[in-house]
Amino acid sequence: MKKVLMGALALAFANCTYAQKDPAAVKYAGYITVEDATKHLTIIASDAFEGRETGTRGADMAANYLAGEFKKLGLQAPVKGSYFLDIPLSSIASKVNEFEINGSKLVYGKDYSATGITASANINTGEIVFVGYGTEADLNTINIANKVVLFINEDKPVAGESVKETTNRRLKALKDIQAKKPLLILAAGTAARIRGGNGSARLSIKKETVLQQIPSFTINAVIADLLIKNSGKTFAQLKETPEAQAIKATVIANYEYIGKDAKAVDVVGYLPGSDPKLKNEVLVISAHYDHIGMLPEGTPGDRINNGADDDGSGTTGVLEIARAFTEAKKQGHGPRRSIVFLGNVGEEKGLLGSEYYSDHPVFPLANTITDLNIDMIGRRDPAHEQTPDYCYLIGSDKLSTTLHKISENANSTYTNLAIDYKYNDPKDPEKIYYRSDHYNFARYGVPIVFYFDGIHADYHKPGDEVSKIDFPLLVKRAQLVFYTGWDLANRDKRPVVDVTNDMPESR
Repeated sequence: MKKVLMGALALAFANCTYAQKDPAAVKYAGYITVEDATKHLTIIASDAFEGRETGTRGADMAANYLAGEFKKLGLQAPVKGSYFLDIPLSSIASKVNEFEINGSKLVYGKDYSATGITASANINTGEIVFVGYGTEADLNTINIANKVVLFINEDKPVAGESVKETTNRRLKALKDIQAKKPLLILAAGTAARIRGGNGSARLSIKKETVLQQIPSFTINAVIADLLIKNSGKTFAQLKETPEAQAIKATVIANYEYIGKDAKAVDVVGYLPGSDPKLKNEVLVISAHYDHIGMLPEGTPGDRINNGADDDGSGTTGVLEIARAFTEAKKQGHGPRRSIVFLGNVGEEKGLLGSEYYSDHPVFPLANTITDLNIDMIGRRDPAHEQTPDYCYLIGSDKLSTTLHKISENANSTYTNLAIDYKYNDPKDPEKIYYRSDHYNFARYGVPIVFYFDGIHADYHKPGDEVSKIDFPLLVKRAQLVFYTGWDLANRDKRPVVDVTNDMPESR
């Protein structure tokens, strides 16, 4: 019995030792304050910044504010003496000016939608080619080069196939059709998803050459019936015996491609490590400073999507954490490893800033030990309105068991937030793991932790205002990131990548 008690006491002492607070960490976490956070966020999410949409004046203002604060804190400018990493973006728009089938003028967003327009064209033809489901047999029996092609854009089940296999077969058929170089693909389906947005611009990372694609117009069964009326069959009847054939039909399509350069920057601040043996290893603490801009002119009421929570709160968190670490360095307790404080642009446009950074890193990704990414930490979601202080954590266990333990220990030792792993489940329909900038580090095998407060009623709406931010909770969540970063930046060994990530490869 004595041996058992002694063993239990030893175990309890070991656990207590493991969970002891580092007085230095507690001291510098105290520099993350409600007062300072309020000051930053009130500026970042003000009307003056016009919703911080990538490529606009408001985003430039936010980038300059971040860089100015990094300079005040004493962070180094690591991009050839600058805090700005240029993100080469293109603003791309395509517009269908006319689409007519057998004399009927069709309406974009109601009757059809279009993708894959990378060049302007004017098509006028009296014949289309039907290729059924686009099987190899269909494509080998009829010439579709420079023709308008009708394709059954539906999954045709085959006995023994999984849903994934069936879908992949349809996608392969579409690629095989494109490879035959038709003029235009009309993708028809009974439950076709028709989308609006004719002429709306999108941003993408600029390529030296734009790969020529075959435009594809999505149509539903009603429009398909109109298209093939000269065959004497309906679309449903044609699907019953989907043999490749030419069909008389008048198709007129006029569309244009518009592309121009867009200006955008990531903002990068650098705090060198103090340990000569570890300073080449880098911890990244990131948040995106962009948001979705303003509603169209003429919209009644408040037009500005201020994005106080999304992601003004995360951007504020990065500034506050940077303040804590720089104060530690000034007072002789600087982190052993180096830290990069990264303000990403273009997250709302498809994670563009982090994609470019991860493809063209300022510091090698091989030396990047972890990305702690913060995207919305200032509010509560409906599920937690009456619960204790909480935070959703995503991704901590996806690549490194060590990182997950570090994250859990930081919370249990210092902040005691209720950690919710709902969105960490690969089966969760929101797929949050793929929807913020950490994903672009994870795809290269860099361990990540993503901090998130959930989806609330003001998500991507003008109601996401500073007045609705819970600043004490924002501070507590930012302190959790700081404590986790403190451990990562000062421990002897970096987190080991020891988990095979079985998450899907694309979001």
